[in-house]
Amino acid sequence: MCTSKTEQHNQTGVTEFQLRGHSEDPDLQHILFGLVLSVYLVTELGNLLIKLAVSSDSHLHRPMYFFLSNLSLADVGFTSTTVPTMLLNI
Repeated sequence: MCTSKTEQHNQTGVTEFQLRGHSEDPDLQHILFGLVLSVYLVTELGNLLIKLAVSSDSHLHRPMYFFLSNLSLADVGFTSTTVPTMLLNI
């Protein structure tokens, strides 16, 4: 530990915070909306297929696949609450 006669302190002062949207360009908004929507739909479809595969095949009724199935179900819930809100803001 270094002990000196002058102590240095962080003196960063933030007085304002700006929250900006994705873009104000209408053409870019349509591209962003389509891109986010397609990634959202692929994510939902993939997670639901994982859940369906684990529940339908008796060979996959093991603890590892049980936790994988629960993780995909949690991902479905998370993306279903956050991505539609983001799409609304775009």
